Parts: sequence; structure tokens; C-alpha cells
Amino acid sequence: MLRTTPKLSKHNAPLKGAKPLLKTTVTRYVGFFAIGYILASAVFMMIQTKVALSSQLVTVLSILVGAYIAVHKFIKRQRRVLNRSEMNRLTIGSVAVVWLLTATYFLGLWLLLFDAIDREVLIEMTVQQPLPLLSALVMILVLTLVSSRIGIWAFNRLLAPK
Repeated sequence: MLRTTPKLSKHNAPLKGAKPLLKTTVTRYVGFFAIGYILASAVFMMIQTKVALSSQLVTVLSILVGAYIAVHKFIKRQRRVLNRSEMNRLTIGSVAVVWLLTATYFLGLWLLLFDAIDREVLIEMTVQQPLPLLSALVMILVLTLVSSRIGIWAFNRLLAPK
């Protein structure tokens, strides 16, 4: 008969008084990001009717407002800062939301605002010179990714509880 020695390691035992770490999902905070982004975009679109603003500036400012709202809500509810994996998931989720909203906006323009002649002109222009359109799409993707990551990181540092 084999004798087994009992495990004396307390490695897996929880510490006294320590709260168990719960894996938090950031989907709720991606939603807060989306709400902030939509509201800021609407406000900046109204401002653009009176003052000429760069579309890249409006995009970055809207993303920063969305990042502030998401990080503020996270810190307020969780009482801690985002860790690295949560920041990465929030960044990827927020960029996906921005692009989903942009695609929805463009699809709405395509179906509701453009007529057949406008659609044909846009398709011909894209077929003749696809490189400027592709480079613009890559640049705006990089812009949204970088501004989202920097905004989430900066607000995570600024709003960190003491």
C-alpha cells in the first residue's frame, strides 16, 4: 500500500480578510464608452455647424469623452483602477464600437441620403483610386486605436483612487 504525504502548502488557501478577486467584465464599460462617444459626437456635430472643426479633432475629442466616462464609471463602481488586460479589452471593445457606429452611420447615409447617381460616382471614384481611401481608413483606424488607448490609460492614472 502506497503512502501519500499530505500537502502542507498553503499556496492555494485564501488569505484571512482578503476579498476574493472576481473577474470583471468590461462589456458594461464598453457600453458606457459608446454612450459617451455618441453624446460627444452629437454635441461636436452641432458645434461644427457654427465653427469649422477638423474631423480628426472631433473624433479624438469624442473618443476622449467616451474614455473618461468609461474609466470614471469603472473606478466608481469597482473602487480600483483598471489592470492591463482590462485596459486592453476596453480599448479593443471601444475601437470596435467606434467602427461599428461609423459603419452604421455610413450605411444610413448610403441608403437614406445618397441617390443612384451619388452611389455610382462614389463607386467609380473608389474603383479608379482605391489607395487614398484605404490609406485614409488605416489612418483613422490607427487614430482611433491610439487615442482610445492613450485616453483610457491617462484617465485610469488621473482618476485612480488614493
